[in-house]
Amino acid sequence: MPHKFIISGGGTGGHIFPAIAIANTIKEIELEAQILFVGANGKMEMEKVPAAGYEIVGLNITGIQRKLSPSNLAFPFKLINSLLKARAIIKNFKPDVVIGVGGFASGPVLRMATWMGVKTLIQEQNSFAGITNRWVANSVDKACVAYDGMEKFFPANVIVKTGNPVRKTMVQIAGKREHALTQYGFSAEKPVLLVIGGSLGARSINKVFEAQVGQLLAAGIQVLWQTGKLFKEETDKLKKTFEGKSLQITEFIFDMDMAYAAADVVVSRAGAIAVSELCLVGKPTILVPFPFAAEDHQTKNAMSLVNTDAAIHVADKDVNTKLVPEILALAKDQTLQNKLSKNIKKHGLPNAATDIANQIMQLTS
Repeated sequence: MPHKFIISGGGTGGHIFPAIAIANTIKEIELEAQILFVGANGKMEMEKVPAAGYEIVGLNITGIQRKLSPSNLAFPFKLINSLLKARAIIKNFKPDVVIGVGGFASGPVLRMATWMGVKTLIQEQNSFAGITNRWVANSVDKACVAYDGMEKFFPANVIVKTGNPVRKTMVQIAGKREHALTQYGFSAEKPVLLVIGGSLGARSINKVFEAQVGQLLAAGIQVLWQTGKLFKEETDKLKKTFEGKSLQITEFIFDMDMAYAAADVVVSRAGAIAVSELCLVGKPTILVPFPFAAEDHQTKNAMSLVNTDAAIHVADKDVNTKLVPEILALAKDQTLQNKLSKNIKKHGLPNAATDIANQIMQLTS
């Protein structure tokens, strides 16, 4: 009989793409395995998971607002409803293991699985566990984590450090630099700065570059800048202002391997998957964490690297005065670049999806 697995969670790409990577790896190990996803209705997993070839069912669950909100009054009723629906899903599908990747839907499904005696595994991407995973932390059979020191969230005997699954094509950069430079029209004689802020972009970073990118270009730095889709009007103006200069502006980068291959220095937010990718490509990095992420987990992700001399941290509130000076200093300092590159690679865990899938398969025996 083929094994059956439920993968629950989502809400953001940082939860969804690792979940799909785990599912794909389970199928590599056991081709006949049956996998059902459970997500939150209205969230992006309801589109992305079927696009990846997997069935998904939705729960009517939302998060608790961190400020006073009328929607919080409805939360207990949505939670009870989601727990009951999760129970029905588990009873009908009869999974061998339920896997939670974080996000709204993950909590009710994991909680009900533990109550029903089904084996459970959490994949926690961040250095600060999310509220959903903390809710079930003491009940799960395994917790696959990406950072040290997670004993403050999970029992030590269930923790396995695996890292975060990333899409392999994103981080395979060996031998691609020359092609990448040609693709972007950059010279091999000048440093390349890659600026990435997630699919929506990072507004604070974008505003700094809108005002100060000319300083970087004047210093001989070539810039590949992913702005996100919410910055289009400003982007069009900048393209006219700096036409013919060493500046490439794009709303979204589809071939991240080429962007990473071209880069000498990277400026990035500190989402868990972005950090995991940066550790694998080993580029000297300045991290500007998004300050409004849940439990400020991006700052905690960043500091886990900064505290080991593996990255530079610029707080979001300081970007106007500190970001460009830090970039200029790093671009000129080859010794510091080498140190950061060497140290960030030490955090890389390239076999995360396989290691997590193996932990899941062990729970079936």
